[in-house]
Parts: sequence; C-alpha cells; structure tokens
Amino acid sequence: MAGLLGACGDSPRLDACAWMKEPVDTAGRTVVLVDDSASVRGRTTGRDYAHSVGSLLAKVVARKDMVSVGSFSGDAAQITWIAKDRSADWAKNNDNPINREKRKQQAVGCLTDLVGEAASAAPRSGGSNVLAALAAGASSLEAASGTRSLIVLTDGLSTTGCADLRAAAFRDKSEIRAIARVCAAREETPSLTGVDLTLAGLGQPAADQPAPTAAQRTWLTTLWRTLCGADRAAPGTSCTVARTAIGTAGHRAPRKKPAQDPVVQYANDRPETYQLPGAALFDTSSATVRPQALPLLNDVAVRARTTPGSRVTVSGYVDPRGRSDNNQRLSQARANAVKKVLIGLGAARVTAYGRGLPTGCAKPARTATGRMTAEDRLQCDRRVDIDIIRK
Repeated sequence: MAGLLGACGDSPRLDACAWMKEPVDTAGRTVVLVDDSASVRGRTTGRDYAHSVGSLLAKVVARKDMVSVGSFSGDAAQITWIAKDRSADWAKNNDNPINREKRKQQAVGCLTDLVGEAASAAPRSGGSNVLAALAAGASSLEAASGTRSLIVLTDGLSTTGCADLRAAAFRDKSEIRAIARVCAAREETPSLTGVDLTLAGLGQPAADQPAPTAAQRTWLTTLWRTLCGADRAAPGTSCTVARTAIGTAGHRAPRKKPAQDPVVQYANDRPETYQLPGAALFDTSSATVRPQALPLLNDVAVRARTTPGSRVTVSGYVDPRGRSDNNQRLSQARANAVKKVLIGLGAARVTAYGRGLPTGCAKPARTATGRMTAEDRLQCDRRVDIDIIRK
C-alpha cells in the first residue's frame, strides 16, 4: 500500500494545454509577437502583456484559430518562437457544452502563459525594429487559407530601421509623412494585404523608462496607423490600435548582461515657439488684440491644451520707434492681452512678460537681395513670442 501511495504521489502533473498541441485542420491563423526590447522590459519592472491582453486572446480563442507566439528584437526583427501552431479549436471532438466552455478558458489561460514566456525571453540583440516585426509576422501567415490575424504587443519605440525614433520630435504629421516616405523609398514598408493587424501597448514603455506625454502617445498611434496603411487598406486588411492599458510586472535579472539598447528620449525639454507679428495682433500703439487675430491664437491654444503638463510663456516686444519710457509698458500690456485671450480659449498655466526692445531677430524676413530692409527689421522687432514648454 505504501508503495502504491508513493507511486501516486510521484505521478506526473497533467498538462491542461496538451490538447492544443494536437494537429487540426483549421483555416484561421493568428500570430502573436511580443516586443522584447529594453524599453518594454525595463531594468526592474517591465510591461505585463500576458495579463493585460486577455480580451484580445479571448477573441482568438472564440475563432478557434491556430496560434503561434514569439518575441522579437534587433534590427532584423529576429523572432524567437515560443510555440508554433497551437490549436484553439475547443469544439473539436467535444460535444459537451460544459467541457467546451472549460476548454475555452483553458485555451485563453494557455495562450496567456505563452505570451508571458515570450515577454521574459532574453532578446537576441539590442534595439527593436517594429516595422520589420510586422513584416516578419505577416510573412509567417502567408500559408493560411482563411483568416490571417497578427497581434503585435509593443510600445512602438523603434530604435533601428527606417522608423528609428531616437531623433524624432513627436510633434506633427509632417514628420510622420517624412518617416513614411523614407520607409517607402527604402522598401521597408511591409505588405499587410489580407492581414488583420492589431497593435497593443503603443506609447506604454516600462515604468523606469522615459515616458511620453498623452500628445506624444497620440502621435505614435498616428505614426503606426500610417505605416501599416490604415488609410489605404485593401479589402480584408485592417490595422487597429487597441486601447489597452498594459500593466506592470517585476522580472528577474537575466543571467547574462543583455545587449545595450539605444533609448528614445522625447523632446520634452524643447519649447515649441510661435513668433507672431505684432501687425497681425495689434493696431499701431494699441494693446487690444484685433478680432482677426483670434483664429491664429486659437491654433496656439489648441496646441497648448493638447500638450498635457505644459506651461505657456508669452513674451511681448516692441520696435524702437516709441518712447523709451513707454516700451516696457506697451510690451507688457500686449503680452497681458495675448495671455488673457489664450486663457479664454482654454490654455492653462500662462505667464506674460513685457520684454521691451528685442535683442535680435531670430527668424528675419529677407528680401530678394538677401538683406533686411528697415521695414523688415521693424516687423520682426514688434512681435509676440509664445513658448509651449512641456516640462
């Protein structure tokens, strides 16, 4: 009896995921790729994709797809496959409704574990090329005869390839269009025809990494929707940015020191400056903002409102034709008037300074001869500078 009990105590633990390894004839396929770069992993606390994307995995299971899970790193998006061709067909040879529901839950749990394993895999090399990962994931789906789904879990901070963001300003769509043109010229834009792409985690690096503002996260979303062709998608093709909040989780330090990763530093410390000519804002010798200037100031106020955590500095300048004892007073009155309008348009944390005479013309208007005329100089001198400072 003791021997029998001992044998039972040593019996191997049943693998609840074993049924997913059995080959099935299914048309739909899904590939899940996890960004393994330093910006996602962090030094001590990384992003917990496994327990944050359960709703995405549940949709995969509901479709009964064949699923492969891997992680990527490096310039060429080197994929480390954790599992290939795992079946989520919970209905095969399973007519019992209760057992079917149980298998659905098992499948989601098993895929969650595989995503966690992918997230903890040691990166093959430093950096990340998210665009190359999209291409590699789409390529691995080419054999699918039915639905082709690609889920990429990443913060979107590429540090190699045509979409290298280390020098990005994260400001406007013109920069996004420029990046897209470079990628197209270098033939690095992936072909995603017929692929249902979902990106999750954009703009959410590890907690101990440089963090983007809300406006910069929006910029990242626009960038990746542009690069994946969301606006020109062919039939059967889609590009979705999941609004998924990715949690955090601690991790053990790797046995060997990982490759040194480049870091994306956001342009938070660079003020965004608007130089507005005084003639567009005020009548001569007046400190009352002209009604025609309101649309111009509204554009500045919108920019300030959509840059969370920012503060605004208004600096008024006058040209040297007025009385010296009035220069400071008029420049301060004009700065105060612009401040009042900006606050009325929804801008917050606005300060105003009367600078009097300017010390120089930062962006001179030049004539065809290449020299500034006296009027050009006066136009440049009597102006209002508005700085939107992110920190």
